[in-house]
Parts: sequence; C-alpha cells; structure tokens
Amino acid sequence: MNRLNIGIVGTGTAGSAAALFLSRQGHRVTIYERVLDPQAVGAGIMLQPSGMSALSELGLANEVISRGEKIDRLVCETREGRRILELTYADLADDLYGVGLHRGVLFAALFNAVKRDSNIELKLGIEVEDLQSLRDGRQFVVQKHSRTKHGPHDLVVVADGARSQLRDDTHTRKKVARYPWGALWAVLPDVPHQFRQRLFQVVDGTRTLIGLLPTGVGPEGTTPLTSLFYSCPVTGVDAFRKGNFAKWKSDVIATAPSSEPLVNQLHSHEQLLFSEYADVVMWPWNTDRVVYLGDAAHATSPQLGQGCNLALVDASILATCLQRAESVPDALYRYSNERRQHLSWYQFITRWLTPFFQSDYTLLGPARDSLMGISTKVPLVRTLMVAGMAGVANWPGFKMLELKHRPPK
Repeated sequence: MNRLNIGIVGTGTAGSAAALFLSRQGHRVTIYERVLDPQAVGAGIMLQPSGMSALSELGLANEVISRGEKIDRLVCETREGRRILELTYADLADDLYGVGLHRGVLFAALFNAVKRDSNIELKLGIEVEDLQSLRDGRQFVVQKHSRTKHGPHDLVVVADGARSQLRDDTHTRKKVARYPWGALWAVLPDVPHQFRQRLFQVVDGTRTLIGLLPTGVGPEGTTPLTSLFYSCPVTGVDAFRKGNFAKWKSDVIATAPSSEPLVNQLHSHEQLLFSEYADVVMWPWNTDRVVYLGDAAHATSPQLGQGCNLALVDASILATCLQRAESVPDALYRYSNERRQHLSWYQFITRWLTPFFQSDYTLLGPARDSLMGISTKVPLVRTLMVAGMAGVANWPGFKMLELKHRPPK
C-alpha cells in the first residue's frame, strides 16, 4: 500500500503502539492528545504473553519487563483461607509467564519511542471532539472549542479510551454501559519484597474482593512496589470517603492478613484512588476510513487483566492488515473480521465472570466457591482458563491466538 497520512487520537497503549507499528511501515503519522504533558501514572496492570509478543515486535519487551515482576500464577482464596482457584502459566507452556507492571512503565516505553520516531508528529493539548469526512473519504479531526480542523487523513485511528467522544461520529453499532462496581487502589512500596511471583486475590462473597499484585519497580527508582485493589460499588465511594478509615483498614487485614504491611502504610482515604469500568460493545470496529482500537472499541472490566494486552494486539494486527491489503477500506474490514473471535470471547467471558466477583448477586458467591476449583480439575477447562489468563484464548473449537514472539527468558 502507498504511504498514508494517518491521524491517531490518543497516546495511550493502543494509540502509541499503533503509531509505532504504522510509522515503521513508512506511513506518516500524527498523534493528537488532549493532555498537554502526558505523564506516566496509573495502577498496576498485568502484561500477558499476548502483549509481550506485540512489544517484542516493537523491540520494547525487554525494556518493559525489566521493570516489572514476573508472575507465574494466579491464586484466589476465600476469607477463611480456602483456595478456590490456582492457575499457573506452566500448565499451558513452560516458557509462559505474566508480568506485574506499573502502568507508567508501559506508557513511558511506548511514549518515549514515539518521541524518538522522526516519522511521527505529536500534537499535544489538542482534544478531538469530532470527525468530518471529505467526499473522497478522507477525514478531518475537529478540535474541541476552537473547531479547528486537522488533516485531512487517509485513515483515522481512534484510541482515546473507554470514554471516547468519537464513537458517535460513525454509524457503527455500539453500546456503552457503566459497570456498577469499580475498585479503590493504591501502589505501595514493598521494601522487603515479600510480594512475589503471584497475583493474589481474596474474596468474601461477591461484595468483597481484595487484590495484591506485585508491580515491579515503577517508571523510576529501585524499590519494589505492590498494587492493592479493593472492590467497591460506584454508589459506595462517597460513603467510603466519609467512613471510619481505621475500621476499613482492620476489616481488610482481617479478610486478607497478608495485606497488613501494605494496608498499614495507608493513613487516609485520599491515598486510595477509585477507578470505574465500562463495557463497550461495537461491531464492526471500523468504517471505510476510521478504526477504533483498545478501550475505545472494546473496554471491559479488568477481571481478566487483559486491557493493555488486547490494545497491543489490536495495534499489531491493524498494521499487518494494512501491510497486506490493497486499500484502506479493505484493510480495516479485514481488521474487524480478524479481531472478531478473539475480542468477542474476552468480552463475553469477562461480562459473564465479573458478577461472580463484584456484584450484589450474593448467591453467586457460594456457587463460585464450590464450582470454580472443581472445574479447574477438568483438563480442557483448565487449559482454556490458563489460555484466557495468558491472553491467547478464543471461542471453544477455534484456534488460539498465535504468539509471533515467545516471552523473553
């Protein structure tokens, strides 16, 4: 395909990764970012083998992994200490693992690579509110307030997150719903480095979930970090902020005793931030000249820890489709078809699983505690669950996502 003029909205994982992939194919790329000075901030995330494969294509995997914490298993227990789930990557392949990572590490690696790329133009402090088509199909991006038009572009990649304002600018089918539950979180120092190798969760019914994720050393420094997550309904955040903080701390420690060294570092409600989730459903993820990637296209709850990994795979596959196609419309429709099975599986299974861990449906708690451990003893089910954790699962009966690159040793 001839050299394209491509506009990308957003410098998050999907946007920056797409810019790098497309620039390296020789296309001219302009990124529009509403924040004037993007910073490396955020909670702990899980980098999975699927995401590592895409980062390896970009030559960034070792840089990112070196600042993370290798994770070999997911463990979930009840308040009473009964283990209801334990999944290990080795059950799928000996060389697979996950990486607990500060979100800022991934952001910094991608954003710094973007800034080094002479074929990518960064336009910061520009909030894109609308898209506008020319008769030949090319697209302007329209700046909020000033209504300044930028472009035109042969292709626009929308990667501005779950709250994207640009989904309504095309006629693709879409549905956006807010989850009634979210999570309070903090990233805390773990000086003795006692949290290692596993993502650990403790559940008490469906209304309490505590997560402890070793998070590497962050974008700067050498002190190990661990991310603490605590589920909370959206309607309960104000009550938490006004509540008895000492009692909340004691309740968390009683539920998950291993969290005590982290919880004791918290002294006020303000140290915990709150994140909401959205469920974004679209099909297809494109028009002739516009394509949606990452959370703008398919946001889910973080129950399976796949957000950044799906975004990285999106960017890789979009680049492959553009490289192989004869026209932009052909490439974008190939992209939507190629991503359909993988993405729809993760959206389906995340939507189905989330109420078992975060909801007001209290009867689901005992069912989860009784059945989940039993189900993992069925080899086929266990393989599918580990594949889901690794980011390579697909609908039963379909081929799993193929990793172009295995995780670095």
